Formats: sequence, C-alpha cells, structure tokens
Amino acid sequence: MTSLDGLDLSALDRHLRAAGIPRAGELRAEFISGGRSNLTFLVYDDESKWVLRRPPLHGLTPSAHDMAREYRVVAALADSPVPVARAVTMRDDDSVLGAPFQMVEYVPGQVVRTRAELEALGGPEVVSDCVDSLIRVLVDLHEVDPDAVGLGDFGKASGYLERQVRRWGSQWQHIRLPDDPRDADVQRLHTRLAESVPPQSRTSIVHGDYRIDNTMLDAEDPKIVRAVLDWELSTLGDPLSDAALMCVHRDPALNLIFGEEMAWSAPTMPSPEDLAHRYSVVSGHPLAHWDFHMALGYFKLGIIVAGIDFRRRMAEGGEQDQQAADLLGRAVAVLVAGGLAAMG
Repeated sequence: MTSLDGLDLSALDRHLRAAGIPRAGELRAEFISGGRSNLTFLVYDDESKWVLRRPPLHGLTPSAHDMAREYRVVAALADSPVPVARAVTMRDDDSVLGAPFQMVEYVPGQVVRTRAELEALGGPEVVSDCVDSLIRVLVDLHEVDPDAVGLGDFGKASGYLERQVRRWGSQWQHIRLPDDPRDADVQRLHTRLAESVPPQSRTSIVHGDYRIDNTMLDAEDPKIVRAVLDWELSTLGDPLSDAALMCVHRDPALNLIFGEEMAWSAPTMPSPEDLAHRYSVVSGHPLAHWDFHMALGYFKLGIIVAGIDFRRRMAEGGEQDQQAADLLGRAVAVLVAGGLAAMG
C-alpha cells in the first residue's frame, strides 16, 4: 500500500475490515483531481471501487466540510428518484485518517468539467438535452419529502435565507485579507441582502452547489445522470436559492477560478435566464424574488472563491503563486459585482 497526503491506506484498510466491508487484495488509491474544497480519492482493491472524501489539509473554516452531513444525505436519498452513490462508511472523528471522512461506492461514468469535455458530448441539441436532465434531477431533489427519507431534522424548516446571508457574511470575516480591497463591496452586498430578505418560497432538501461537474453522467448517454456528487453544502432550505446558484455558476468568472474554460460557463450552455425558465417550467413554481436569490448566489459563490484563496495561502505559507492569487481575487470581485448588479 502506498499512502497519499491525507489518506493513510493502512489505517483505512484496518477500518474497512473492522467494519465488515468485503475486501479482496491490496488496497490502492488515486487522488481525483478537480476538487477545490474537500479532498477526493478513488480507493480500490481487486474487486471493488470506492470514492473517499475528507476535508482539506489546511485552512478549514467553521462549519465547512461536514462529512457526517454529506454521508447522511446520500444514504437517505438511496431509494429516491435522485441518483446517488451507495453509502459505504463514514467516521466523524480523526481516529482513522486524522480527519473525518466518508466513503461511497464508485459510480462509473463521466464528469464533465471543462468546455472541451462539454463540446465532446456533441452538438447544441445534446447539450440542451443534458441540461434538461440535470434540471429534472434538481427538481426531483426539491420534490423529495424530507420527513419521508429521514431528513426532517436535516436543517431548520424556516429562516434559511436569513441564515445564509448571516453564514456567508461570517465566513468572510474568517478569510478576508488585512486591508482587503474587496471588503467594501462585500460588506455593501451583505448589508443589502440582509435588509431585503424575502419570505421563504417553500422548504426542501437543497444541494447547495449544483452544476454539471458536480454530477456523474452516463459514459455513453449524457442525458442520463448517474449520480449527484459533492453534498457538503446540502441542508433544508429554499429551493429557489438552489436553482439560482445553478444559474450564477453560468458566469464566466468561474474560468478565473479554475484557470481554464469550464463546462457550465461555456457559450453552448443555455443562458442563466434560460436555465431559470426551464427550472420554473419543470418545477411548476414561479421564480418569486428572483433578483434576491441571484444576488445571494453571487454572494455565496464569491465567499466560496475567497475561501479557496484563503486555503491556498494557508497551504503555501503566504508564498502563493501571484498569478493564481490575482485570478482568484479578480473572480471574487467579479462575483460580488454581479451580486450588486442583481440587486439593482
């Protein structure tokens, strides 16, 4: 066994055997690239494959990277219309890997992250059909009765929007730079959001970060969603905010974050307005107070990107690559500006 940073394979092997999880041969692992928050690994032996997720090695922020929440929602949705990987094991302490972790079965398929990977799927009709399937899955999630799947206490039934504004405003205080040049606009957007919180449209399970690259598509037919991934921000909340964040991810600022052209922001994708319309039609719900939900999505994504910058600085001891730092800083500024523009 050859362990990777953040993954002690010998300790994991002992845990799997003690938990009665069938094993065959040597345990191996590979780091799955593309994650900007939790670390994700492919773990396998001679007969089985699993995906393991754990928090990053540096720069944790309060309430982030909750392994127990992510594992619980995946396990609860196993028999629902929402496609998920089967839950395997989870530890909510540091006794095995030095950090909490959760592991699910590996689902074969394709993750479409980049514009090039999106274009490889086919022409505009194929992309449009794929988007329709993705929106159908999101609507299916929002239609799941939380009580019926054991998630009635997965979050508070009301006050979600107020909590989101408060939570991401609080996160900013943990990750902002000294004399941060973005601070004035961040504070202005936060204040405007706090002063204009609308009534919650309804309560559902929300994913919290839904877009094409947080799903596993069928390897042959991209209209089939095999699994929804990355549930670390899931809770009970307002489904319109979940749908709005999906639309915010359409912003080309995402390309600054990853340093390449991303699938969800590609020109062949439907516009944010088209995505919103499709969601409204499929769900049968109007887009009430949509400007607020879009502004909140921009605010949330901006703080998430600032958190990526924060963790990079922590990992590199302040000696981070200046070009990467500049790109992330520009992305935060663009996203915050988008939120202010959405507020009108």
